[in-house]
Amino acid sequence: MAYMPKNITELRTPVKLLIPTSGRKNGVTVKTYPTDGDTIAVNWKSYGGTENVVDGLYCVIDTATVTTRYRPDITAECRLLREDGAVYEIKNEPEDIELRHKYMQFKVERVKGGA
Repeated sequence: MAYMPKNITELRTPVKLLIPTSGRKNGVTVKTYPTDGDTIAVNWKSYGGTENVVDGLYCVIDTATVTTRYRPDITAECRLLREDGAVYEIKNEPEDIELRHKYMQFKVERVKGGA
């Protein structure tokens, strides 16, 4: 039987992996994200968001934990695009589960506004 971490059962949520390219504009390094990317299957666990107070305003930050098959090109600079159009930024360096190069896990946060 193939190895699978205990905390996931299926990778059934399709998302697009957006890998940035860097360029310089007016002497500043700027990341550019493609409009589409490779579709990958993930296990998406959202916990309803995180409540926070920023500059005196109450806000809910939409976060999730994502598990997917290991890919060395997924880094903390990448973003994920869900089918509903929501864009999520990877917040930490992806963890290679048990260092087996089979599955990886990371946290994401929704990007809203002008990003």
